Amino acid sequence: MLLRAIKAEVLKCRRAPVWLAFLVLPVFPAVLGTFNYLGNLEVLEDQWYSLWSQHTLFSSMFFLPALFGVFCAWQWRLEHTDHNWNAVLTAPVPAGTLYLAKLAVDAAVSLLAMAFIGVLFVLSGKLAGITAPLPPELPRWLLLGALGGVVVCAVQLFFSLAIRAFAPPVAMALVGGILGLMVTSQGWGTAFPYSLLALGMAANNPRMELPLPSFLTGCAGYLVLAAVLSIRWLSRRDASTA
Repeated sequence: MLLRAIKAEVLKCRRAPVWLAFLVLPVFPAVLGTFNYLGNLEVLEDQWYSLWSQHTLFSSMFFLPALFGVFCAWQWRLEHTDHNWNAVLTAPVPAGTLYLAKLAVDAAVSLLAMAFIGVLFVLSGKLAGITAPLPPELPRWLLLGALGGVVVCAVQLFFSLAIRAFAPPVAMALVGGILGLMVTSQGWGTAFPYSLLALGMAANNPRMELPLPSFLTGCAGYLVLAAVLSIRWLSRRDASTA
């Protein structure tokens, strides 16, 4: 049943206008970060690592949280409009299956976003004239960043489920991204869900040693918490008042 629910979510997303955001938003931090790198070569001397710090400073704080916020808000948009909850809640699909199907699509979207960011990073470095070998940590940054992105999506799915309007959850994602960078700078990154995205990507500090056990524990904890809250919300929702 979960596979069928995932296929249904994929069909809903296939022609969604929200995909335009995935093509446009990652380009902005790549362009901004590259120009910032080229404008400060006398200070940013670590080539690929310096370029990565500039790319991720913008993407982890502004663009990726906004991207995930928009997508998660759109996922529940169809249920929130035209009384679609009546059809959803009376269908023979458990609440947990419905939520996990949306989260599975989010996980794929997070991986795709990180892959696109990786491509833009390599292309930007070549255009900037970097000749050193690519950093061996790049696959780890992208994979752990994708995991942090799934956590953000899980939290945003709950907010977008609980709030009918489209804009407030997106605004919460933007605020969460900014707070995440602030919390990370204080050393409490693994305790805040939006910080996990920046930590996984080694944003603005690619040479740092990631506390992997606490990072994975934080990811698992927030994934479980968001799933429990969302499934309980769905299970208690009354179709007649949806």
